[in-house]
Amino acid sequence: MKSLRLILSNPRYFAPAWVFASLNIWFGTWAIYIPTVKENLGIDKSQLGIAIFFLSLGVFTVFPIAAKIINKLGVGKATWYGVLLSSVSALLPLIAPNYYVLMGSLFLFGASNGFTDISMNTLVTELEKEDKQNFMSAAHGFFSLGGVLAGLGSFLIVYLGNPALHMFIVVIVVLIINYLLYKNYYHITAAPVEKEPFSLKLFKPLLVIGIVSFVVMGGEGAIVDWSGLFLKEISLAPESLWGAGFLAFSITMTTGRFLGDSISQKIGSVKIVTLGTIIAIGGYFAVLSTYMYLAILGFGLVGLGFSVIIPELFRIGGNVKGIDSSQGVAFIAGTGYAGFLVAPPILGFLADSSSLVTSFIVLLGCAVLVLFATFFLGRNSR
Repeated sequence: MKSLRLILSNPRYFAPAWVFASLNIWFGTWAIYIPTVKENLGIDKSQLGIAIFFLSLGVFTVFPIAAKIINKLGVGKATWYGVLLSSVSALLPLIAPNYYVLMGSLFLFGASNGFTDISMNTLVTELEKEDKQNFMSAAHGFFSLGGVLAGLGSFLIVYLGNPALHMFIVVIVVLIINYLLYKNYYHITAAPVEKEPFSLKLFKPLLVIGIVSFVVMGGEGAIVDWSGLFLKEISLAPESLWGAGFLAFSITMTTGRFLGDSISQKIGSVKIVTLGTIIAIGGYFAVLSTYMYLAILGFGLVGLGFSVIIPELFRIGGNVKGIDSSQGVAFIAGTGYAGFLVAPPILGFLADSSSLVTSFIVLLGCAVLVLFATFFLGRNSR
């Protein structure tokens, strides 16, 4: 909890942490209204799926160019500009008058969020280097907290009855707080890196980190999408407990991220990724027992194990020798987001052709693969 106290007691650290929360507040508020947008525009599920694909397309379009823009502007300025862009673009999907404008709006929203995501993670990486303080994991905890705040904001639906007005209020409140804080990081630029010519030896550790990011974020996406169905169809849980797996996952994910920095500082980034992976593997075994309460506990353990991995990967990737921190962060964000998007439909296909149990056996196998990858990272860090 040391990093959480650090964030809450010092605006230099609270300011970037609030950007993390902001991003998920905007995205979470949009997600609440997806069914309403579908109904208002009279589109079917396949059309909605294509529109949401444009959100992902926007994210992937910005990843290859984000590092150059961040380095040119300075990471502090880039983060603030990302906040402004995300604020404006968050409103667009909810005021889109037709399907085609919705696709364009979601593309801009995705691109803005992707740019802000890379900027804010690079900013925290640079602050950690400059101040010799660890708070990346707690900053990601604020991202999880932003999702909780967006969920609580759903209670406003009854009183407002207007999606665009709801989002406008959210954007204004969140933006005002960001405006009061942004001067704490606006001036920060990335420390110069002594670049080395491209080589397989230089790229290999980053590639391994990218694979780990892909697998872990893929697992996160799978649990978000499939945990409820697993409890319903495999564990035969009553309807009241279908969401218990995701709830346990979310609670332990948020808690673990607030605890992760102090543990990382004591044992190091690679060891905490290894420890997190072992906990997640234990969680998958509990899920595959198929016993209802043990499966719910398993989802919680996977959340606890995964909670510390992605923040540590950003920390490791932002410190790869011979590579700009923004380039390392962009690569990890890109591979991780790809996993988050690609894994759930692949596992859905497996579930259709075999069963959900098979899908979770594959996830267990991927977690074991991550465990082997940590040994490579450990050798490389020596």
